[in-house]
Order: sequence, then structure tokens, then C-alpha cells
Amino acid sequence: MRLLLSLIASILILVGCSSPKSIFYSLNATPISRAAPSAKNIRIMVGPVSIPASFDRPQLVINNANNTVQVYEYQRWANTLKGDVGDVIASNVAQVLMISNVWSFSQSTQTDFDYQVFVDVQNIDAKLGDRVMVDVLWTIKPAITTKSSDKTIPSRATIDTSEKFIAGRSLVNEQVTGDGINSLVAAQSRAFSKVGQEIAR
Repeated sequence: MRLLLSLIASILILVGCSSPKSIFYSLNATPISRAAPSAKNIRIMVGPVSIPASFDRPQLVINNANNTVQVYEYQRWANTLKGDVGDVIASNVAQVLMISNVWSFSQSTQTDFDYQVFVDVQNIDAKLGDRVMVDVLWTIKPAITTKSSDKTIPSRATIDTSEKFIAGRSLVNEQVTGDGINSLVAAQSRAFSKVGQEIAR
């Protein structure tokens, strides 16, 4: 009996050791630095971010050449893809505008802002060793303001529909410079960085 139990335990250990380990990835967002004293005190919230349902999962989803997609069970996002996209765009908006009061909707409870950027990712076409294409609709809306005791106080999570908003579309192609998943994720980071730069401009 003891021999049988020892044998079963050994098999379980071997099976556990042979299981692939998950590898976690994240898009590269440059930390937002403190703005210079002369910088404009503008507050921008990036998000919410929406992405296609097929990509809204913990696993990496990569396109194949024959119009199919592959879900990589053991290659996963360290956070969420939509959260990473918001962080990358917010980081690049802050860099281009040279301001520090920019944050991602998914990473902060701050709700007092001057402008809000809604991001709707229409498509992510990512192919190993080839290219990454992202198609993103975005809208910049100013926050509504109310006057109270001669002070202008931004209202929480509301939009002023009387002011003009800016809507745009970014279609970015980025070459993948290597054969592995690391190179693919790096290309995705560069692609969404360019989206953030376009939004800032």
C-alpha cells in the first residue's frame, strides 16, 4: 500500500513539473514624470477603453496567416489589455503635451478632469514576425463646469455637450522586428504609443 501511494505521489510530482509555466506580458508605458512649473495645469483622463471581445481575455490572441486566430494559454497579460492600452495612451499624451495630470481610467479613482478621452479599439491585427495593425476610434470631450461662489468647479463624470468635442480615428501599422512574442508585444506598445501621440496632437 505504501509503495502504491509513493508511486502515485511520484507520478503527480512528475506531471506537475512537466506542466508549462505561464509567462506574463505587459505593454510598455513610460512613467509620467512631474511637469515643469510653467506647464499648463490641464487634467486629462484617458478611458474607458473598449477592445474587441475576442481580445478581451487574459491570454494573448495572435492572428495566423490563414484568417484564424490562436489563443496562447500560457502567454498571458500581466494586467488587462484594455488597462495597458489606456496606460500607454495616457503616457504618450502626457509626454507630447508636457503635462503630468494625465491618468488612465482603469488605474485611478480620480474623477475631476478637464478633458476625457474615450478610446474604442476597433481591431488589433497582430502576426508573429510580421506586423501589428491597430484601428482605434477616439473622442476627446471637455468636462462640464458649474459656477459656485465665483469658483468654477468641475462636475464629476459629466460632459459638457455645449462645447465642441474632437473625434478621430488612428490606423497604425507597426513592423515586428523579431520572431518571438516579446517582439510582437513591443510592436503593440509602439503602435498604441503612436495612437496616444495622435490624440495629443
